[in-house]
Amino acid sequence: MNQERLLQVLLAPQISEKATYVADKNQQVIFRVATDATKPEIKAAVEQLFKVEVESVQVLNVKGKVKRFRQTVGRRKGWKKAFVCLKPGQEINFVEGGNA
Repeated sequence: MNQERLLQVLLAPQISEKATYVADKNQQVIFRVATDATKPEIKAAVEQLFKVEVESVQVLNVKGKVKRFRQTVGRRKGWKKAFVCLKPGQEINFVEGGNA
C-alpha cells in the first residue's frame, strides 16, 4: 500500500471513558480515522506506525449531531471510528513520553 496514504488514514486516538474501558477489557484501541478508510488500510497503518500486530479491525460511522442557532438548523460533520483489536501481548501506550 502507498506509504503516504497510510499516514493519512489515522487522524487521532479517541480518548474517553468508554475507550479506556474497552482498552482494558478487550485489548482494543480506538482511533478516529478518515471517512474513506478501509479495514485493511487501518490495519496496515496501525502496524506500520506503532510497530504492533493487529488481530482485527471493526469500524463504526458516527453521525453528526443536529444543532440549531436561532432559526437555522445545521448538522455537524459525521466521522468514522475504528476499534483495533491487538494480538495478545501487544500494547499501545499514548501516555508514554508525556511530561509529568
